[in-house]
Amino acid sequence: MDKKYAKYLLEKTRDDYNAIADDFSSTRRFVWRGLESLYYYALPGDKILDLGCGNGRLLQVLKDTDYVGVDSSEKLIEAARKQYPDNKFLVADALHLPLPDNQFDKIYSIAVFHHIPSEELRLNFLKEVRRVLKPGGLLILTVWDLRRGRGLFFILKFIFSRFFGFSKLDLGDVFVPWSGKYQRYVHCFTEKELNSLFQRVGLIIEDTGRLRAKPGGPKNIYFIVRKQS
Repeated sequence: MDKKYAKYLLEKTRDDYNAIADDFSSTRRFVWRGLESLYYYALPGDKILDLGCGNGRLLQVLKDTDYVGVDSSEKLIEAARKQYPDNKFLVADALHLPLPDNQFDKIYSIAVFHHIPSEELRLNFLKEVRRVLKPGGLLILTVWDLRRGRGLFFILKFIFSRFFGFSKLDLGDVFVPWSGKYQRYVHCFTEKELNSLFQRVGLIIEDTGRLRAKPGGPKNIYFIVRKQS
C-alpha cells in the first residue's frame, strides 16, 4: 500500500471514531463477557496498557491493576475520562507511544489491530508494543474474524472494486460501515498472517484461538504473545 494512502487511512479511522464516539460508546458500556477468559491474564497490581482503549470499559475488569488507557480518538478519551475520572488516559498514536521502554506487565489491544493499514505500519505497531512491554510481558490481542460469515460480503465487494481499478486497498482490506454513513477501514487477518507478523518482531506466541464476544455474535481471533525475557 502507498505510504500516503496508509497515513490517510490512519487519520480517517481516528476521524471516523471521533464522529461516532457518542453512539459507539453507548453500544459499548460493558465489557464483552465472551472474552472473559482473556481478562484473567491481568493480575492485581499488574501495570496494564489498554491500547486502543475507546471509552475505557476494560477498567470494569481491570480495576485492581495499575491501568493506563491510550486511544487516538480524542472524543473516546474524553468519554473515558468522564466515566473514570480517577484513571490515566492518553490521546496518542499507537505507532508512536509517549511511554518509556519496558514499562508494562500486560498490554490489552481488543479489536484495534485490524484498523492498522499496511504491513509496514502493522510491524511498527507491534514493535512499539514490544518496546513498552517488560521482558516476559504479555500482549493480549484480538481482531475481527471477517474471512467467514458477514465478512465475506465485504471481501467480495473489495475484489469487485479492485478488479475494476476503483480501490487503493491491499488484499484483505475492506471498509465496514457504521450506521450506513461512516466507512471504517478494516484488514481481514488470517491466523497465518498474524503468526508471521508476531514472529518477525520477535514476539513468542503462547496461545491462539477464536472467541465470540457475545452469544450468537461474530467470532474474534485472539493471540496471547510474550516478549522474551
